[in-house]
Amino acid sequence: MSVLIVDDHAVLRQALRLLLESHDEIEVVGDVSNGREAAAVAAELLPDVVLMDVIMPGLNGLDATRQIRKRCPNTRVLILSGYEEEEQIIDALRAEANGYLVKESDIGELLLAIQAVARGNHYFSSSLSEREESADFLMRARSGDTKTGYDRLTDREREVPQLIAEGHSNQSIAGELVISVKTVEAHKAHIMSTLSARNRTDLIRYAIRRGIIGLEPTPELRAG
Repeated sequence: MSVLIVDDHAVLRQALRLLLESHDEIEVVGDVSNGREAAAVAAELLPDVVLMDVIMPGLNGLDATRQIRKRCPNTRVLILSGYEEEEQIIDALRAEANGYLVKESDIGELLLAIQAVARGNHYFSSSLSEREESADFLMRARSGDTKTGYDRLTDREREVPQLIAEGHSNQSIAGELVISVKTVEAHKAHIMSTLSARNRTDLIRYAIRRGIIGLEPTPELRAG
């Protein structure tokens, strides 16, 4: 099984790589530090499984998962997250992730999860649920009853709130996404309306609550 590792912490990426490469049935084809790199490398290498962190700068793991699953339908994505809240699990499934593993899991369960999603099955950490609850997660993710304003945004619009929350200007966002400043402004207006956000502070709070960004300030915010 070919695996791509995605995590913004270099030590964790390297540790995961060493652990996985010690098993003959797994080939680690690459490791990258953010969601935008992940989407590009996955499209190039077409790994069997992407081991995906959630909170990363530039493009978070869930939005990267959406892009990968659209571009590479045969590539499976296993979320590796520190979050255990049901909302984050439902969000991951709506992004078409194939599994959800908490970071406290041991290497044995990680290997089991990779094998399961590579075979086309869903996998959830044993600490999260029993089999019946896993089916419930899937049912809720497919239901429209709990969809939020964020679910109504386009893939490109979903990239903007994170960049705003990380302190990027309109010009910086335009350069990052290779679009015009006017398009950024149009996206922002629609996003603010859809998410009922009155200002940038509301967007930052929303991004933290949804697990789009972490509580630790980004370099842009620290510099400001």
